[in-house]
Amino acid sequence: MATRMTENGVSTCRKAGSEQFEKFQTGFGRRKRTLVQYDYRAYDGELFSCVAPTLEECRRKCNGWLSAKGRRHSDE
Repeated sequence: MATRMTENGVSTCRKAGSEQFEKFQTGFGRRKRTLVQYDYRAYDGELFSCVAPTLEECRRKCNGWLSAKGRRHSDE
């Protein structure tokens, strides 16, 4: 699968405090689902990545990850 979010399997989300996302479809026929791939690079350089049905769900997961680590999202 070609994607603008990766180069040779490595995330292109390099700038601290930035996020990237893109929608893709999985399955075929009636079983086709649209999902969102999401990457967020924290200010300390750590990368959060997930796949969820919606962008809002991805951001909710990211915020949970950040709060568990005692950090905040860049836009808060």
